[in-house]
Amino acid sequence: MLLLGCDFSSAPSRRKHIVIATGRPTAAGAVRLDRVHRFSSLDDWSAWLLAQPAWLGGFDLPFGLPRELVETLHWPRGWPELIAHYAALERADIRARFAAFCAARPVGSKFAHRATDGPAGSSPSMKWVNPPVAWMLHAGVPRLLAAGAHFPAHQRAPAARPARVALEAYPGLLARTLIGRVSYKSDDATRDDEARRRARERLLDALACVGSRPGPALVLAPGLRETMLAERSADTLDAAMCLVQAAWALRHADTTPGPGYGLPAHIDPLEGWIVGAQP
Repeated sequence: MLLLGCDFSSAPSRRKHIVIATGRPTAAGAVRLDRVHRFSSLDDWSAWLLAQPAWLGGFDLPFGLPRELVETLHWPRGWPELIAHYAALERADIRARFAAFCAARPVGSKFAHRATDGPAGSSPSMKWVNPPVAWMLHAGVPRLLAAGAHFPAHQRAPAARPARVALEAYPGLLARTLIGRVSYKSDDATRDDEARRRARERLLDALACVGSRPGPALVLAPGLRETMLAERSADTLDAAMCLVQAAWALRHADTTPGPGYGLPAHIDPLEGWIVGAQP
């Protein structure tokens, strides 16, 4: 099965791509990153996913919303119905509803969180700015469903293993495990500096080492290390870390109870879970 890691954008363009890193497990138990694919439109990204006959992917975007938010807004409480409802809404309407929800809450607790946010250190999936993960869910999950993906954290396991499996990944979780809370990227050219480049170098060195963390070592095709070191946005590096998280999940596909793939045995299917986050 093809493994992939995806650094996602809800509004890709020629300046800001969706990046997919693809590879396969090696005989030595590592994961080899063979190719990097870049997409400047959501349609091109969707078409590529649909064209691949089988894959298991770690995607850096939320797949679910906080139950507290969903129940307060009286939205559907079944995940497929919730995604269909959410996808049908205009973003201006979503923003207005989310803003009203936040306005009614005390300072310091404006956003609702999923259970996975604390262990993963991730932003609330209802956040529409800095980062706009609410739009990433809105743009990405319906297209993954249209590509025939199975979502183990949200759907019951089918009788046969599905050809395409989508897992929620978060490179920030892996990065903090490897180098702590050190900044390694910036979309602002004026803010990238030698310290961030050194952080990217430390990350790549740690990813290449067996036993430095849960998960397989990362082996890079020639030239990719230099690309990742030079790329201040670290989109390719983030996609590579999602690939490592996908490879770790594949190792645990059938060895953990519940949904498998290293996910906790009991997950709220409305909210989902980030691969590698420990409850």
